[in-house]
Amino acid sequence: MIGDVDVSGVFLPTLLVLMGITYLLFLVIHAVLTRVHFYRLVWHRALFNVGLYALLLGVVDSFSRYLMT
Repeated sequence: MIGDVDVSGVFLPTLLVLMGITYLLFLVIHAVLTRVHFYRLVWHRALFNVGLYALLLGVVDSFSRYLMT
């Protein structure tokens, strides 16, 4: 999504706002995965977390584009 978000007179890039929303969503999913001991099945935890964040960022971006149309 191209554009800026106005937050009390401060213009923030849209991607920065989407990344913040994605990070909050990631924290919730990460807590759930940790509680159910999912990470025992993962070979490289940090690599999995980066991939999960990238996937969630794509979902949040797609969802925001859907809402704006």
